[in-house]
Amino acid sequence: ESSARLPAPQGVMVYSYNFRSSLRWSPVEVDGGPLLYTVHFKTAAFNQWDEMNCTRITGTECRFPQLLNERSWTVTLRVRAERGPAVSDWVESEPFVAERNTTIGPPRVSSAAEAAFSDSLLLSITPPFAPRPGELLQYRVSYWENATRATRKELKTSSSLFKITDLKESTLYCLEVRVELQTLYCNISGRPSAPQCHSTALS
Repeated sequence: ESSARLPAPQGVMVYSYNFRSSLRWSPVEVDGGPLLYTVHFKTAAFNQWDEMNCTRITGTECRFPQLLNERSWTVTLRVRAERGPAVSDWVESEPFVAERNTTIGPPRVSSAAEAAFSDSLLLSITPPFAPRPGELLQYRVSYWENATRATRKELKTSSSLFKITDLKESTLYCLEVRVELQTLYCNISGRPSAPQCHSTALS
């Protein structure tokens, strides 16, 4: 029986970006060709292993099904390698909670009316995902004169269309924006957008 035991998968981790989550692992290298993999899951509320949509698959990634899209659930997953009657030991992931462990990407930022105002910039933000009921998306905007970051200022807004005021005329300002998500249980700060620069008009 020991000869039928396969090596266990390594590097088993949940990857989650903007609440799109999957379990990934490194392929098991053995003679005789590729192996198959099976993934199970359990939640903290219902402590029993159940099948996912990844049974005897050839790939090394298993996307979360719709069932597991609750952002506040604590989910643990496990994976094993298989070939015919031979199997490996199960390898479990760390417990995963989407609203604490996902990575929030940067929003998309554009100038809604470039050079239309001499003392302000009007900006439009497209969030990386839509908030759910009970969640609040806010945007932390950091901006500075292109000449120096020493003049960096910050503002927070929950509006996707907003104006930065009290600026110098005919001046190039650079900015970056990050999303802050507030849920019932925690706050998550996302990655900042790439710095971009817009110029105010000449009055």
